[in-house]
Amino acid sequence: MLRRALLRVSRSEKIKNLMTTAPVTAGVVERFVAGETSHHVVTVSRRLVSAGLLVSIDYLGEDPTDRSEVDAVVVAYLDLLTKLRESGLSASAEVSIKMTALGQHLRDGPQLALENAELICRAARMADAAVTLDMEDHSTTDSTLEILHRLRKEYPDTGAVLQAYLYRTEDDCRDLAVAGSRVRLCKGAYAEPESMAFQDRQEIDKSYVRCMKILMAGGGFPMLATHDPTLIDIGLKLASEYGRGPGDFEFQMLYGVRPTEQQRLARLGHAVRVYVPYGTDWYGYLIRRLAERPSNLRFFARSLITKN
Repeated sequence: MLRRALLRVSRSEKIKNLMTTAPVTAGVVERFVAGETSHHVVTVSRRLVSAGLLVSIDYLGEDPTDRSEVDAVVVAYLDLLTKLRESGLSASAEVSIKMTALGQHLRDGPQLALENAELICRAARMADAAVTLDMEDHSTTDSTLEILHRLRKEYPDTGAVLQAYLYRTEDDCRDLAVAGSRVRLCKGAYAEPESMAFQDRQEIDKSYVRCMKILMAGGGFPMLATHDPTLIDIGLKLASEYGRGPGDFEFQMLYGVRPTEQQRLARLGHAVRVYVPYGTDWYGYLIRRLAERPSNLRFFARSLITKN
């Protein structure tokens, strides 16, 4: 119930305006967000890569309301990819892009989002970096997967994201578990209706395991996005059962969440990619992270009452 309440809050403009104008301690954002500029996120990425980790970078520019905001997101990604190349980090980095941030909800949105994604994929290829299409709420799933299908004709290494809490995801896993297909599997971080998604945490976990089995048995490259110790252990066992070595799949975790576990898995020889967001539009992202891991609320509450 707390998770659903937090997800509703993530869509509340009233609460968003209150929180983004309140004197919130910088630490509450800095724990989960790498900073506001590409310079900040490159600095954080360099530190993570030096520690033996990989990075997936997300520019926080969700739900633009006009073309100029969309254009600003595209420019931010192009600037980021240039800096990654100049910093020698490209081989250890990918960028994660949301189709709504590229104009998916605007007039002629899917075509606009596709064209913008093509620009970013072209720049990523020049920078020798990868691209993954983030998934959002269920209303965007079909459109995002269609964009993915069209992008892969020219950019076959474009990654997909699937959310285990949706009823449809097992079928989507079967469709995408093919040779050369990179698929990030996460639980899901949006408030979804009961008609579309599992609501019970145990049912979501069971779906995650079923989806892992499909991806591990397939010909693609599974990217297991989870902080759950039980699911991590199951992922390791499944990888062994299906003959996958450390280079045949990877774990993904959020920046600021379980960093000790990230290091432990990396020291064991596993590929661990840290999802690193940056930008000023941190509100929705932060609330969804709190919803995924409600224990983070204690940190958040302490930060609210701590002086800068």
